[in-house]
Order: sequence, then structure tokens, then C-alpha cells
Amino acid sequence: MNSMSYRGYTARIEFDERDDIFVGRLLGVRDIISFQGQSVTELRGQFQVAVDDYLEDCAERGISPEKPASGKVMLRIRPEVHAAATIAAQAMGKSLNQWADEVFEQAARRATGEVAP
Repeated sequence: MNSMSYRGYTARIEFDERDDIFVGRLLGVRDIISFQGQSVTELRGQFQVAVDDYLEDCAERGISPEKPASGKVMLRIRPEVHAAATIAAQAMGKSLNQWADEVFEQAARRATGEVAP
């Protein structure tokens, strides 16, 4: 995935061949926040403007802006998967939360093509 980050927000970037522009969309928030640019420099600037406008609009309306992630996840999974994950975590001497955090991080890095630090 091609992406860029600013002020804790991440956007997915795609190239629109038909219009010959880069198009971005903010991820992790319910509002649809998009931006575009003909160059990477212009795109980055428009991304920053979009995030700043979103935060300013939230402040003017007196609402809290959505944060990309709170760190809390509620999952509904099959009982047998839950049991297997619990056993895997215990076998590694970890809590289910610790184990799941590591598994989620590894999966997210693979999905985004990010290299582990």
C-alpha cells in the first residue's frame, strides 16, 4: 500500500491514470476526507491541508476529532480460534493481549509492506 502520514493520520495514495493525478484518502475515520495533487509535493501539501482543515472543523463544531485508533479492539471470533490463540499465547509465556498485539503488528506490516524496525 502506498501511504503517507501526518499528525497521527494515515492516507492511502493511488495514482489515477485517467486524470494523471495522485489521489489520497484518509484512513481510520468515518468521514470521507480525500485530496489530490499532480506531484508528490503537491499531494503531501494537500494531505496536510486536509488533515488541518478536518481538525479545525472539529474544533469549530466543538466535537472531538476521530483518532485513527484508540488501542482498544473488540473482536468476535469463533470459540475454537479464541481457544487456540489463548493456548498459543500461553505457550509463549504471554498474555492473550500481548500475543495478539504482536500478531496484529506482524500482519499489518506484511499488509502494508512495512519493514520491521
